[in-house]
Amino acid sequence: MEQQVLGTAEMRVIILVLGLVVLGLIYLFGRPRKPGQGRRMSARKESGERVEPTLGDADGVDAGGDAGPAVQLDLLGNADEAIVAEKPKRPARPLVGVRPDRAVERIVTLHVSARQGHLIGGPDLVVAAEKAGLEFGDRGIFHRMLAGKHDQGPIFSMANMVKPGNFDMTRIGDLETPGVTFFMALPGPLPALDAWDALLPTAQRLAELLDASVLDEKRNALGRQGIAHIRDELRAWDRKQDSGQIRPSW
Repeated sequence: MEQQVLGTAEMRVIILVLGLVVLGLIYLFGRPRKPGQGRRMSARKESGERVEPTLGDADGVDAGGDAGPAVQLDLLGNADEAIVAEKPKRPARPLVGVRPDRAVERIVTLHVSARQGHLIGGPDLVVAAEKAGLEFGDRGIFHRMLAGKHDQGPIFSMANMVKPGNFDMTRIGDLETPGVTFFMALPGPLPALDAWDALLPTAQRLAELLDASVLDEKRNALGRQGIAHIRDELRAWDRKQDSGQIRPSW
């Protein structure tokens, strides 16, 4: 009986010692590493570099959103950093449609929208764009260039109406879009009114080829009164450039 009691006491001492050893190991080596904690993240913390939280591989682009002025500025290549978030550097850009590095003072916009209940297919869009005198190039969109003076940048450009605004030619056969957006940045290679007189008939020609409608920047039908109003504004803009400011040299 005495031997049995002694054995029980010895077991308690052994269990207590083992418990102290385990607690000591936990204290020395810390808690087990959580899944996802790798060497790269540890190295960044040791170097003092700030580590931002991430959500998978999302790039923040809403594929279903509308390609508004911020997207248009980004597609011009010299967007205001306060308006458009910085994006990863793109690969070497095509020569067609590269805009000289100058500030954008104004953007004039028109839309060509598919008929209600319809979408524009990618192959049809490419054919119509070529017939309307547009060239595919910089930023993955279409441009109207000044003949023989590509270094002066596009007169105007045409982007997808849906974000991110560009056209992926490797998947153009799968594209279906509700429409496209024409936009011209001022100042450009031509006076504003001359550029408009090139943009409007191109948009109308594209709409004719695609059985679509030309809309103003607010997505209303573009009529004679709206066209006259735009022409008056651009004429005034040209006068202001000629009288009160020095035109950029190109």
